[in-house]
Amino acid sequence: MAETREHTAVVIVGAGVAGLTLGNFLLRNGIDCTVLEKHPRAYVEQRQRAGTIDTFGVRMFREWGLEEVLEGDPIPHREGGFYIDGQAMPIDVDDDDNDSLYCPQQTLVRNLTDVFLRDGGDLRYEAVDVALEDITGEHPVVRYQDADGTAKAIDCDVIAGCDGFHGVSRRTIPASALTEYSHAYGYSWLSVLAAVPTNPSGMAIHSLGLAGMIPRGPHASRVYLQCAVDDTPEQWPDERIWSQLEARFGTPVSTGEIIDKRIVPLRSVVFDPMSHGNLYLLGDAAHIVPPMSAKGIHLALHDTEIFARAVIRQLKEGDRSLLDSYSETCLPHIWNYQAFATWITDTMHNAGFTGYEGEFRKQVARAELQRQFTSDAANKLFSELTAGTN
Repeated sequence: MAETREHTAVVIVGAGVAGLTLGNFLLRNGIDCTVLEKHPRAYVEQRQRAGTIDTFGVRMFREWGLEEVLEGDPIPHREGGFYIDGQAMPIDVDDDDNDSLYCPQQTLVRNLTDVFLRDGGDLRYEAVDVALEDITGEHPVVRYQDADGTAKAIDCDVIAGCDGFHGVSRRTIPASALTEYSHAYGYSWLSVLAAVPTNPSGMAIHSLGLAGMIPRGPHASRVYLQCAVDDTPEQWPDERIWSQLEARFGTPVSTGEIIDKRIVPLRSVVFDPMSHGNLYLLGDAAHIVPPMSAKGIHLALHDTEIFARAVIRQLKEGDRSLLDSYSETCLPHIWNYQAFATWITDTMHNAGFTGYEGEFRKQVARAELQRQFTSDAANKLFSELTAGTN
């Protein structure tokens, strides 16, 4: 079958948060773009992942005229605070400066998709065998096969790799052109999606390990339980999950149907640089933060805004300076939030369970946490980082 050939300004690989946010930004600024996604639409819109849009993200969508994507299931941020050895210790965050929302990722993706398609966006699902070619040339080419088996090629000016940690975009860049910085934590999370209201809400520090219960909608919760790196979901029957959650929070918890359970390894990763030729990496394709920090969406949206402004400048004004400095602009912000993610992850886990780094680190971690309740300066910094405004 003959290959069909097209041209667009920007090809976006991946229809997740970064890809669809970028597509909407470009479309509203008169930049032609095509979004390629290997999965069917139903799969993408049901994919359960991060659930918080921090203050930075909420304000960014408003500034770009996309506040409507925040409508629907998202609920205002309610600070559940910490439970330490069964004692509730809420941290007061300045609500006047906190616009964060709990927003299930599938809700945000669905809303971004609806707006993009309504405004005439070109979004192609079930695009398989994607190959990125001539990425160091003036006009790279993206080849793929559509759902009907037709071979297609798109000539473009720029490629945005928004296809996650395991996507084709970063794998296209020669390994010799990238430096990978990574850190693996000595524990994992059992991540559970449950069809129950969130009660209690927050994170619990306990000698049995960390626990979390976070809203994912009015009748859905994401439950986290610290576990060994070699644990399997089969070792965690439903009864054990609820009993461990209640023990670690030290209070009765809502119980109900468990929809999904999986083991999530905790890791931090940064790739430098975040571009090669005319291929640019955004979001999880360029970096990973542990879920304890709740900063995955934040970093993806920050990359997206920086990249969108750079592309608009280049294609409308012929000025490549922002594109050329994309990686150097993003990386200091990424490392700032990697520092926060590492600190909050180590502190929260070490403050309870001593089997990883011992009793000394437990006492140090608890002293760190105590600052959040006794020091206005420490609380202010924590609030800024939590809100994504630091």
